[in-house]
This record gives sequence, C-alpha cells and structure tokens, in this order.
Amino acid sequence: MSTDYYEILGVSREATDSEIKKAFYKKARILHPDVNKAHDAEDKFKELNEAYDVLSDSNKRAQYDRFGRVSGSGGGYSYVDIGDLFGGGFGMGDLFSTFFGGAAAGRAAVRKEGRDMGVGLRLTLEEVATGVKKELVYDRLAPCETCKGTGVSKGGNLIECEHCKGTGRVVTMQRTFLGDMQTQTVCEVCSGSGKTIDKPCLECEGQGRLPDRQHISIEVPHGIRDGQQLRLKGYGEAGIHGAIAGDLIVTVRVDQHARLKREGDNLHTRVDISITQAALGATVYIDGILPAERVEVRIPSGCQNDQMVRARNKGLPVFKKEGRGDLFVHVTVIVPRSLSKRQQELLEELAQEFGDDIASKKTVSQRIKEVLS
Repeated sequence: MSTDYYEILGVSREATDSEIKKAFYKKARILHPDVNKAHDAEDKFKELNEAYDVLSDSNKRAQYDRFGRVSGSGGGYSYVDIGDLFGGGFGMGDLFSTFFGGAAAGRAAVRKEGRDMGVGLRLTLEEVATGVKKELVYDRLAPCETCKGTGVSKGGNLIECEHCKGTGRVVTMQRTFLGDMQTQTVCEVCSGSGKTIDKPCLECEGQGRLPDRQHISIEVPHGIRDGQQLRLKGYGEAGIHGAIAGDLIVTVRVDQHARLKREGDNLHTRVDISITQAALGATVYIDGILPAERVEVRIPSGCQNDQMVRARNKGLPVFKKEGRGDLFVHVTVIVPRSLSKRQQELLEELAQEFGDDIASKKTVSQRIKEVLS
C-alpha cells in the first residue's frame, strides 16, 4: 500500500467505526490549518480527510483492505453529487473551518442557526416516471449525540458571559488627537452570544455539534423535472447549542435517455416503418416509459417520412398530480436496400399502375417476352 490510512488516523486495522470517528475528530482539531500553522498542515489535513472518507465507509474500507486502494466512487455516493455541498465547492476543509470558527473568530458574531446545505441527486427517466426512494450520503455538522446538541455536560449550565455581561459586545475607549473614540467589538469569550457554558461537553467542546456523515432516505415524487429542488427541513447544518438547523436542498439532475427525449411532461421517440406500412397504414407497438408498458401507435395510411403521430396519455406522469403527458412518435420510412425477385416484380407493377418512370432491372426472359408481345 502506497498510503496507509490506518497509520494516518493512528488506529489499528481492527478499529471500530466509533474508534475511527474519535481518532478523526482528535487529529482534525490538531491538524486543521486554522489552528496549526505548520507549512504542511493543509496537506496533512487533506490526507486525514481522505483517510477518514475511506475508512468510515464500509464498502470503501473493504475494497481498501483487499486491494490497497479504492477505485471509482466506492458505492456510497452512486447518485449523490457531494461536490456542491453548501451550494458549491464546499468540502470537509470548509466544514471544519466553520466548526473551528476560522480566521474570523472573535471579529464577527458567530451564527447560531445552522446553514442550508445542498446536494445533487441523479435520476434516470424511468425513476422520474415511477417516483423513487433514494438514500443520500453527505457530510454535515450534526447534533452532538453526547450532549444532545446543547453543548453542555451533565450538571452544567449556560450562564451569562462575565466578560461582556451578557451583551455579546465589548466597548473600548481609545484616546486620539480628536478626542476619546469609542469602539464596539464582538466579545471574544462568547463570540457574541452573551452566554458561556460552565461545564462544556468534552466531545464537542461546547459547540453542540460535530462533523458527521449522514445517511437519509428521500421520497422523490414522480414527474420531477431536471434542475428542480426538494427541501428537507432540518437536515442541513445543525445549529450551535441546539439552535434551529438549516435545511438540506436536493437538486435533481435527470440523465438523458437512450430512446426517449423529454419535453416537459411529453416524450418524443422515433419508430421505423416500411414503405407499405406508410402507404397502407399500420399498428405498431413500442416500449413505453413505465415498467412493462407497451404503447399502441396507429400509423395512418399515406404517412410521410418524419411525420409525427401522437399517443395520448403515454408520456410522463405529471408532478404531484393525476394524468400523464403525451408520447410523440416521429416516423422514419425505411426503403429496402435489396429486394427479392417477387418483391421487385410487385413494385414494378405498382410503378406501372402509378405511371412512374423507373430504372427497372429486367431479366433476359422478361425482355424476350416484351419483344414477342
């Protein structure tokens, strides 16, 4: 193995999920670039994130243990685009930056409410037609299980900040040549909340939340459109000290279908027919979008190449409503490239009936019969 993820986290190969998570939290607090000023802190922190990403996922960990590496996306993220967490380009590094307060700590009031988060969800057109239940896997600041999100240890309390006397602000006086200048800043002790904890939770260090990987199931209704968003209340970033959590915003992306093209609730497809079917009319059957669905398409007599035939109520189900769109079938008339002797004779007779001038390939016997007649 070129990279030993167990060694990076400082755990044995038999470590439990709980031991891996605790080791990750412990090292993350030490290696995060906001608190570690070593020149290689950022690289080591990224390496730590990579190790945790693999070993905290059972499928990836099994693959790593067997082959010494993880190929592809591992299976846990089959339909989830986690690249745009927090609305785009927000990864685990930024997640911890938020957790630790970042460089702005002490200069601005800490937001207590959790922020909204965003993930992408890919669906097939068949899943759009029927509706589907999907599992989402994403990283967020989740309520601390030890203190139930309060940030307070057993027997502890939220108390008024002694430094700012509960105001969340500190006023300082500065003497200048223009006179005394009064400056108001955010309290560095309570970060503007006006409250401190006398016995903070040891697991989350009084935050009431910890970085964690979430697995949730979501019901996607039929007929949903590409780019449409679903909002899951309270599944975003957890708030500090039990404050209201943000929402999880799921953006749906629908994969292109090999045979069907979507246009709103309507579907478009193509079907090949023969010249006789086009001339005389026919009934053909094609696969619909619903499971085991066969759609009857009636080709009118005299149908022209690229003519469009409508099959009503055979499109996609309407989003959160009854009824379906239509299926539009674009006809392609196929001219045969080779003919049997009998087929050629029949077409030649038809051409004579229509009075068409054709370049017919006649046999020697046919030419002799024409001369004698």
